[in-house]
Amino acid sequence: MFIRSELIGLGHYLPNKILTNDDLSHMVETNDEWIRTRTGIRMRHIAAKDETTSVLAGYAVEKALKNADLQPQDVDLLIVATVTPDNTTPSTAAKIAGKLGFRAGAVAFDISAACSGFVYALTLADNMIRLGQVKTAVIVGAECLSKIVDWTDRNTCVLFGDGAGAAVLRAVEGNGSNQDTGVLSSCLYADGTQFEHLKTSGGVSSTQTAGFVQMNGKEVFKHAVISLSEAAETALQKAGLRKEQADWLVPHQANIRIIESVGERLGLPQEKVIVAVDHHGNTSAASIPLALSENMESGRLHKGDIIVLTAMGAGFTWGGAVIRL
Repeated sequence: MFIRSELIGLGHYLPNKILTNDDLSHMVETNDEWIRTRTGIRMRHIAAKDETTSVLAGYAVEKALKNADLQPQDVDLLIVATVTPDNTTPSTAAKIAGKLGFRAGAVAFDISAACSGFVYALTLADNMIRLGQVKTAVIVGAECLSKIVDWTDRNTCVLFGDGAGAAVLRAVEGNGSNQDTGVLSSCLYADGTQFEHLKTSGGVSSTQTAGFVQMNGKEVFKHAVISLSEAAETALQKAGLRKEQADWLVPHQANIRIIESVGERLGLPQEKVIVAVDHHGNTSAASIPLALSENMESGRLHKGDIIVLTAMGAGFTWGGAVIRL
């Protein structure tokens, strides 16, 4: 018997407030054309003052569970990937579990891997399922990045948005081949020597403040294209699949130029590359599950599709995964 982690439900949530490029032009020295041509972003969603990360994530989890036809009490594991937790402690996952009525004893914790957070969470949940430690897991990418953005810095404030996406994984029996449904492979990496290129200016033990996002755009771009492409290729190789067998590439939604470059390096036609950065902006750990949930809801994704996920973020962290729906 070979245990796989089957993806049985997706859900997402976006705050009601929309901030367009034209809106930003009244806040900093920028304009719609400058932002669109460099990033591909037209708009982003901004959390209300009372919308914390747990609120956004909670809505996404409820929707994912409904789509999976499950109740909160059915969940054994909840992992929240975020760099914008409600509190330093306890975890945002614990807060959500308590609010939604997860059973006492269900495992709940946060991870911080920035934009790679969802792929990291997926890998952790998949490993726990395959080891038999849990049977049903919910993984969430959720961010309120607008609350750590310097709105006077036009190089960063135009990039980020808020939102949450969630996925439900369930243990199923497979035959151990790439014909199985579920998570077929994953790979994770980190390189702490690149720490200074993408970080916040503060932290609990350093400045006692959250700080603001700071980025060396040229270095991030250079590493992103290579890391995203290589992680996708490695995940496909581990799954025993060729690139042309992939039905969809869902990369981290950071920048349209990065997304297009990764698709080109992998030799995939653009119609196979999921793009959501235009209406979400960069939502860090939330970007991949948001894109998955939206495209499942619209009917673009279908049962049996092979989906390649790839992400890179601050740390630097990066990774990839292959899923058959």
